[in-house]
Amino acid sequence: MTQSPPSLSLGQCAALACLLEATAPKPGNVHRGADFEDLTFVDFAASAVLIGPAIERAETTGVGQAVYDAVAATRHFVGSNTNLGIALLIAPLAAVRRQVPLAAGIGGVLQQLTADDSRLVYAAIQLAQPGGLGQVDQMDVSGPPPDDLLAAMRLAADRDQIARQYVDDFRLILGVIVPRLVSGRTHNGWSLTDTIIRVQLELLSEHPDSLIARKCGPEMAQRVVTRAARVLTLGQPGDEAYHEGLADFDFFLRSDGHRRNPGTTADLLAAGLFAALREGLLAPPFN
Repeated sequence: MTQSPPSLSLGQCAALACLLEATAPKPGNVHRGADFEDLTFVDFAASAVLIGPAIERAETTGVGQAVYDAVAATRHFVGSNTNLGIALLIAPLAAVRRQVPLAAGIGGVLQQLTADDSRLVYAAIQLAQPGGLGQVDQMDVSGPPPDDLLAAMRLAADRDQIARQYVDDFRLILGVIVPRLVSGRTHNGWSLTDTIIRVQLELLSEHPDSLIARKCGPEMAQRVVTRAARVLTLGQPGDEAYHEGLADFDFFLRSDGHRRNPGTTADLLAAGLFAALREGLLAPPFN
C-alpha cells in the first residue's frame, strides 16, 4: 500500500517558496549565479529559512505579528531588507485557516485586521528600512500607524503593488500568478525554473514594478514593461531567440547599479509560489 506524501507545513511552504523564487535566474534579480554588491543569494537563502517560524504561527498570532516576527528575525541575521514585501504578502495568506481554500478565506482575514496588526506592520516596515519609499501626506509609514491598515493600503494601492493585493483580495496572486505557475508546469511541461522566469516576464510586461518606479521613476518602470513584452514575442523556453532576449533584458535591468531590480515582482512571485504549495498545486520534484 503506497502512502501519500506528507503535506508541507506553512513554514515549509514559505521557506520553499522563497528559495524557489530566489534560485530561479530571473532577469535583474539576485539568484545563485548573480549577487549584488550589497545583497547576495546567501542573504536570500538565509532569509527563506528565517521567515518560516513566523509564518507557521500566522493563523494563531495574526497578520501583523507574523509580519513583524519575520522581519525582526531576518533583520537580526541579515544586514539588508530581503523579505519585507514577501512577509507582507505571505502572512495574510498563511493566516487563512488551513482547511479553507485561500480564495475563499483571504477576504475574511483582511476584513478582520486590527489596530494591533496595523501597529505591528508599521513597526516592521520601519525596522526593515526599505529603500525608495519617499513620503506621503497621509498615513506615511515613517509616522504613527493608523487604526485601519486597510485604509492605509487603499491610499497606497495606486503606487504600490503589495498594497494593492490587500485592497483586491490578492486577486493578482491567486487569480493570475498561481494559475500561470501551474499551467507552465502541467500544460506546457516546462521546468519550474523556466516557468517562474516566464511568469516574471509576463508580470513585468503587464504591471510596472513598484520598486523600479520608486527608485527610477514611472518612465523607467514603463520602459521595463515594453522591454519585457518584447522578450515574450521572441518565443518560449527552449527557443534560442527567447534566451538571447532574456540575456539582453537581464543586462538592461542590471545596469545603473542594479536600481532597475524588479524586486516587487519577485515578492509577488514568492507569494504565488507559497499559495501554490499551500494549496497542493505544486509538488516535488521541482526540477
